[in-house]
Amino acid sequence: MRPHPAHADRHWDGSHRTIPPRRSLQISANSPSRLLRAGQTGRCRHCGNRIDWYQRHDDRPIALHPTELLTADVPEACRWHLSSGIAHPHDDGTGWCRIPHAALCPGSAQSHTRSPRVDSLRRQLALHARRCIDAGTFTPAPHPTVTQTPSTHAAPPDPVARILLTCYLGDGPIESIRCVAQTRTRCRCTHTVLDAAHPQGRWLLLSTAPRHGQLTLPDALMTVYDLSHLPYAQQLRWRAQRCPAHACAPAAADLALTVWKPFDPLLHAAHIHTRLLHPTARWHRQG
Repeated sequence: MRPHPAHADRHWDGSHRTIPPRRSLQISANSPSRLLRAGQTGRCRHCGNRIDWYQRHDDRPIALHPTELLTADVPEACRWHLSSGIAHPHDDGTGWCRIPHAALCPGSAQSHTRSPRVDSLRRQLALHARRCIDAGTFTPAPHPTVTQTPSTHAAPPDPVARILLTCYLGDGPIESIRCVAQTRTRCRCTHTVLDAAHPQGRWLLLSTAPRHGQLTLPDALMTVYDLSHLPYAQQLRWRAQRCPAHACAPAAADLALTVWKPFDPLLHAAHIHTRLLHPTARWHRQG
């Protein structure tokens, strides 16, 4: 008696094997958030626990705890809910809500929320962080130090860029800011936003005079990478953090959050630099 091997498209009992078709993630054209779900997860650099990144209603990113909690167990000031991929700082009237990771992080000084359920969850995260540290799979990030004023031959490590007459703070050199769009191979684009074939910005000295609603600061000059003289479409491309190829492909979703943070001279005083980029560079002084 010869054995009859089972076909690859059938189960052991001869029934057909159903293989669902592989589909790629897509973003709706009218979605307020362009970020794919695959690009929203991460690890806290203070405790190593998992976090989910979302865009707030004011376009700023926020790290939320991955799971939902009962609304009754979370203080009212820490209740968040999601609507169309956007995080809003209040509950939506249901029995469940999300909570910021900063209120739970055992390695952050902001975790001062007090409630039995929150305290229990914070202890669980602290225990998991300790196990990861002991196993050598996680190393807490060092406390940030005040950055020194760069020399005349170096660019600011975290430059301030002016886009659409608004100052934003980056997290790396201008020439290393990568495109956040997803390619056809479902990977993040490897191109940078800065492209030699397109108009580029210029370094200038901009006044740190306070805007409406800010406290009064001493009037000084700071180094700014100005893009306000570029066409409107190019400034939108820089703010969306896309390369020239993906700027013309609005259907392509994002695999990462943009690095731009609204610049505040009070919160980001350590990133204010007054030295020139290079002695041979052309500088513009603006009061």
